[in-house]
Amino acid sequence: MRSCNTRRIDSRMHGLAGSALPAGGPLHLPIARPKPAHPERLMIFASYAYRVLSNFVFLGLVYFTLNLLEKYEQRATVAILILVYAAMHAFSGLRSFYFFQRIERLEGETRRLAAAAGEGPNAAASRKQIVGDVTALRHAGEIKSYIDIFFLALVILLCVAKIVAS
Repeated sequence: MRSCNTRRIDSRMHGLAGSALPAGGPLHLPIARPKPAHPERLMIFASYAYRVLSNFVFLGLVYFTLNLLEKYEQRATVAILILVYAAMHAFSGLRSFYFFQRIERLEGETRRLAAAAGEGPNAAASRKQIVGDVTALRHAGEIKSYIDIFFLALVILLCVAKIVAS
């Protein structure tokens, strides 16, 4: 029975004599196939794209809202409210970096304790997988926080520019 990653080579296809093939029949050679992308990586990049898109939509809404208001008092009031919201959201994003730093410290402690315990290869492999997953999730969270803070900084600059401009 032929496996899914082999290709059948027949003597008639390549002009080989029948004696060049083994007596058992056609020859099966493995073929090189590209590795499929990991679903986890695709989901991480999809989450980055979603974060960029949603923040860009928010930035666009702020821009058009502030440009459509004609009176300075209304525009300044809306800009100040958006500025307060963006500042609170940016502070929350900056606070998450402290949380990620604490998680990184716990990852180091876990590695140190795992090396000292020396429980066995199965426990070590399982713990290594868990620590690796936590590290990947922490890194993805940090990137998302950077994206959020970047767009919030743009929103803050836009609001300040609309307040200052008359």
